[in-house]
Formats: sequence, C-alpha cells, structure tokens
Amino acid sequence: RIVGAVSSSVASTQRLQALGIKVFDCNEVGEIAVYIDGADEIDGSGYMIKGGGAALTREKIVAAQAKRFVCIADESKLVEVLGRFPLPVEVIPMAAQRIARQFAAMRAEATLRMRDGAPLVTDNGQHILDVRGLAIRDPLGFESEVNQWPGVVTVGVFAHQRAQVCLLGTPEGVQTLTF
Repeated sequence: RIVGAVSSSVASTQRLQALGIKVFDCNEVGEIAVYIDGADEIDGSGYMIKGGGAALTREKIVAAQAKRFVCIADESKLVEVLGRFPLPVEVIPMAAQRIARQFAAMRAEATLRMRDGAPLVTDNGQHILDVRGLAIRDPLGFESEVNQWPGVVTVGVFAHQRAQVCLLGTPEGVQTLTF
C-alpha cells in the first residue's frame, strides 16, 4: 500500500496533488523504498545525465534517499559514453561565468539556460549552465571533481546515485537492464 510520494520538483508536486496523491517532504520520511524517474542519457553501467527539466539537485537528493532507483527511458537515451546531451550544472548565479571558464578549459562550452529572455531560475533559486562538448568516460571521477568547484550546487551526472534498474523502451518492447 502506497500512502504517498516524495517529489523532486515543484511542478511534480503540483501534478501529484492535483491527482489526490499525498506528497511528503524528504525530511518527513526516512528511506524511500523506490525512486522512479527518467534520464536524459544512461550508459551501460547505469550512470546517467539528468537535469534537462532543471530539477537535478532535488532529483539527486531523492535518489540518495532511495533504496532503489529505477530509470525509465527510451532506447534513444542509451549511450556508450555520457555527454551527447548537454550536461546541466546547477550553479550559484555569481559563479556562473567562472564555472563556464572552467569548462572552457576542458574544451567544452557552457551556456546559461534561458527561459523567456531571462536566466532560468530553479526551484532552489539558482541558475543552470548547459555544457556541450564533453565525453564523460569516468562518470564517478567527473561528478566528484565538478561537485567540488566553488559555486556548483550539483552537476547533472548521476554516478554516485546511479540507477540500479533501467526499463528501456524499444520497438520490440521493454528491455530490463540491471546494474
């Protein structure tokens, strides 16, 4: 019996509540049995890029609190090496340009995500840099490194909080990948 859900974004909370589903704050619950979410990219080890919807920090918090993380994706999201999808990085606004220069030193291009002509503001009151031109061959090391940069709230690489299962939609049906 499911008594409610924990949500990773304000928009998801509103949708769940509109359906009559009770939404709990992460601080109100202990361990979450299962977290189900999508990914912008997933590799053969269950490492992912997430944050295309700008909720990466909250998604990472919920994933860390969950006993099991199930990713649902279509086969276009399965990649050999992470980085084809622009990597979201949630940043404190005053650090955005300095962090963009750090990515430029890696031969990548970081651009501020905009919405309606202004910087997108996350549910946490921060900004998102979208980074193109990366080939992330060591997701664990990359996530650890970028998360240490001053001004980074979190990076959209989910390696430390990777999926244990991916339900991958293919033309032949759903394929279950376990990691």
